[in-house]
Amino acid sequence: MSVLVVGSVALDSVETPFGSVTEVLGGSAVYFAAAASLYTKINLVAVVGADFPTEHIQFLTERGVDTRGLEVVEGQTFRWVGRYDYEQHITETLDTRLNVFADFHPTLPPGYDNSDLVFLANIDPDLQCEVLNQVSGAQLKVVDTMNFWIRGKNESLCRAMGAVDIAIMDESEVCLLARSHNIVAAARSILKLGPKAVIVKRGEHGAIMIGDDDYFIAPAYPVDQVKDPTGAGDSFAGGFLGYLDHAKELTPQALRQAIIHGTAVASFTIAEFSIDGLRSLRRADIAHRYQELKKFTHFDDKESNL
Repeated sequence: MSVLVVGSVALDSVETPFGSVTEVLGGSAVYFAAAASLYTKINLVAVVGADFPTEHIQFLTERGVDTRGLEVVEGQTFRWVGRYDYEQHITETLDTRLNVFADFHPTLPPGYDNSDLVFLANIDPDLQCEVLNQVSGAQLKVVDTMNFWIRGKNESLCRAMGAVDIAIMDESEVCLLARSHNIVAAARSILKLGPKAVIVKRGEHGAIMIGDDDYFIAPAYPVDQVKDPTGAGDSFAGGFLGYLDHAKELTPQALRQAIIHGTAVASFTIAEFSIDGLRSLRRADIAHRYQELKKFTHFDDKESNL
């Protein structure tokens, strides 16, 4: 089986209370692929400029990622510069240079349209719809987005939402799209657009999956230090879909297990800058944290003696 990811590949410069890095490997498609490739084969569609370091492409191919869909064109690679203030809980974008990403038009190489699972990372919803039209036979289609598209291309985004099975969004995005301050009410409003489930990412507070007949809460894995939260959501999605493709089942129970896998993977991402927390990560490491999360959330089901 295989998973298709369409998103960004970038060079990030990040500052946090634990240090700073300049022009390191980043982008939604990279974080997703680095995580999901631990479980299964990944087909990646994105664009970079001629200045993109070849060692980054080599890293992806060594992880088993099919990079035929990674276009290398004349120009500069997408750059993002950001700063995190943990005391104020603020993420500040200092500079965004789309460069070749501004003209990105996803082109699926032969065979990519037969991918079993599809993840549409944070890109223009019109482009997401174009990809969705080409992967109608996929078993599971998942979409992510951001405030910029919710405000600027709401109609197109709602059309994309109507063509997917699961929407993965953070808490503020869910509330903004649904125009509600209540997470549960907002998620149920989004379900009316078409998805069968909405997974709400809540950072250090974990994740919630809400469906018509299902509700599941997963905690975040407790880590001692968060060096760089960049890419946590995309690596969560990578662990989630990677596990589902590996498990070869899409039952309610498998979805819950996949969320825990995504949570475990994301906990490694945030412990280092860029994708360094994923470079040497092994499935055994993920399995260990999976079992710990199971232990952390277990309680007896005996009747209360109140």
